[in-house]
Amino acid sequence: MTLSNTTRVLVAIGSLLIGVSFFVPLWQILLWAPQYPEGLTMKIWYNKLSGEIEIINGLNHYIGMKHISVEMFPEFGYIGILIGLLMAVGLASALFKSARLLFLFTLMSYVYGVAALWDFYRWGYDYGHNLDPNAAIKVPDMSYQPPLLGYKNLLNFTSYSGPDTGAWIIIVVCLMTTVLWWREFFKSGKKIGLAFRKSAVAALLPWMTLWSCNTEPDPIQFGKDECANCRMTLTDKRFGAEIMTKKGKSCKFDDLNCLAHFKKSGTVPVAEFAAEYVVCFDKPGTFLKVEEAFYLSGEQVRSPMRGDVAAFSSMDALKKAKTDLGEGNELVWEDIVKLF
Repeated sequence: MTLSNTTRVLVAIGSLLIGVSFFVPLWQILLWAPQYPEGLTMKIWYNKLSGEIEIINGLNHYIGMKHISVEMFPEFGYIGILIGLLMAVGLASALFKSARLLFLFTLMSYVYGVAALWDFYRWGYDYGHNLDPNAAIKVPDMSYQPPLLGYKNLLNFTSYSGPDTGAWIIIVVCLMTTVLWWREFFKSGKKIGLAFRKSAVAALLPWMTLWSCNTEPDPIQFGKDECANCRMTLTDKRFGAEIMTKKGKSCKFDDLNCLAHFKKSGTVPVAEFAAEYVVCFDKPGTFLKVEEAFYLSGEQVRSPMRGDVAAFSSMDALKKAKTDLGEGNELVWEDIVKLF
């Protein structure tokens, strides 16, 4: 299969555009806290770091995290070579009109992305878990691994991790070449073999998995996490709720009425909600989807902010609690929405 002139020109331009990633950051980590409302930034380039690195190091020193420096990342020694190789394959596919090289270029882009994320996760795990035992501040069973993608709460900080300009350029070019390759294939009218079709799907699957939003609840750190509505510390493992946004950010609450007031405030538009969860009363510390839980309401429930509603994993568990408490109204999620 020979590439058309239009495809060759677009692939050549895309391959050259990847060269911009030598002059802009590839990845970014952002941190916000009450004392740093403007945020702290760490930018990761192909061969260096930039941003408020020393401030971040100063803060992390107290909890025993390693000093962030260029020497921590041996990858800086070969990332530039890999980017150059990717550009070369793309330009070669345009020069030689080769669909096979174009497919290789696209496949390499996906492999780079998955490998980079795995490498970042490996580094983040070590950085957040292997702490100095002599640190000034020690929180038992607490780790500080930064998020792989999206948002995560770490003590009083909210952190974000995601692509920066260089990575976005590579992503856009990769998507463009994927579309171009399929366009050339279907234009040719040739049938593709089953093995080749499977390899193409395998190349796309990492991308779909990578960018599917994580809507699983973020575990509540009781005694540490703060309610997004009333700002009280979450302490009772029998109560609580959480909203996960489509961007993977979590908003945690100590009571269902706090979740309801937060929704009404419009701080985060309801259209951005991906899922809502409630803490299970009969299985403390675990989550249930709000629409799947069974609810008991009454003064004897006594939740932290006196919403006085408990969620249960089954009707049997609810009935048992109702017997123990001596009273209460049995509700479903639609009733809870009206109640608050």
